[in-house]
Amino acid sequence: MDLIKVMVKNDQQLVSAREVLEKVGLKTRFSRWVDQNFGEFEEGVDFTSVKTFTVVNNGARRELDDYALTLDMAKELCMMARTDAGKELRRYFIELERKWNDPQEVVKRGYAILQNENTQLKIEVKRMKPKALFADAVSTSDTPILVGELAKILHQNGVSMGQNRMFRWLRDNGYLISKKGTSYNMPTQRAMELGLFKIKENAITHSDGHVTITKTPKVTGKGQVYFVNKFVQGLSS
Repeated sequence: MDLIKVMVKNDQQLVSAREVLEKVGLKTRFSRWVDQNFGEFEEGVDFTSVKTFTVVNNGARRELDDYALTLDMAKELCMMARTDAGKELRRYFIELERKWNDPQEVVKRGYAILQNENTQLKIEVKRMKPKALFADAVSTSDTPILVGELAKILHQNGVSMGQNRMFRWLRDNGYLISKKGTSYNMPTQRAMELGLFKIKENAITHSDGHVTITKTPKVTGKGQVYFVNKFVQGLSS
């Protein structure tokens, strides 16, 4: 059974000053006990100021001043208390430190730290991926590109997307005309007004001399950024 709650911060064991005062069995008011005993210790090294809470009679939470103590400081305070409870608590702290410094425990903590850092790195990479995706789109945004090329950029950056699926998505979401006919797969009026597409026209002269015009939708630089942002929001949500 734990004699007192121990916190771990920055690989250091810490205890509450209020709990230490309670456990050593002194009836001194907390602020007076601090004034009488903390003078020989250095704030930021031996102790740090923290806040704690207590529940009063009406159920409300009241904020209290407290201090997070290193075990070295806590042991000295136990000796200064000159009580049997203080001696017992000091022995408890000594045993905690012995276990903490056991080589096997040190290795376990080191392994846990490495695992946590690896997890954090994976989270950061996942968080940064949309930014990398956005950067790739911006890097190609000087020149209009084909819809298939936009799909390729998305696919290379983790979005499951091919040319046909990209066209279907654009039609389903009102950026390209879905009605079969001469305007099929051409930008909608809304998409053109937003400046997302340009239409490239090519004149093809046939062997019999007649000329036909082909139209190809191309995604503008503004459109590239616009659509990538759409998929970035999907990755981030």
